[in-house]
Amino acid sequence: MVRGLLIIAGTISTGLGIIGIFLPLLPTTPFFLLAAACYARSSLRFYNWLLNNKFFGCYVKNYLERKGVPLKVKIISVSLLWITISLSALFATENIFVRIILIIIALSVTVHIIIIRTAKKDTNEEEC
Repeated sequence: MVRGLLIIAGTISTGLGIIGIFLPLLPTTPFFLLAAACYARSSLRFYNWLLNNKFFGCYVKNYLERKGVPLKVKIISVSLLWITISLSALFATENIFVRIILIIIALSVTVHIIIIRTAKKDTNEEEC
């Protein structure tokens, strides 16, 4: 029963991680890492699928191996984050307090992304 619950939790986390690729306010990597942890304890097949996935597997591997995040991903992430936050602050709310909170969140996430190690290109490795 625990194995089944872990597989379900891993699958939900994977789904949320995929949604997070397109919705910058939803953290992508933590959901993929949670999915990897759930799958590692429940299904070697799902764990291997996640790590070897052609779309996001290399990012999970790089994060787990502390290689960092590619500069291109950082730039895209920060850009999408600020576009989403700006549009939300301008059009989704008129409350100044909510706008300030959105800007604080965007600044915090931007600092976090910048602090994460930038992956160096290795000619022997497959590029994400």
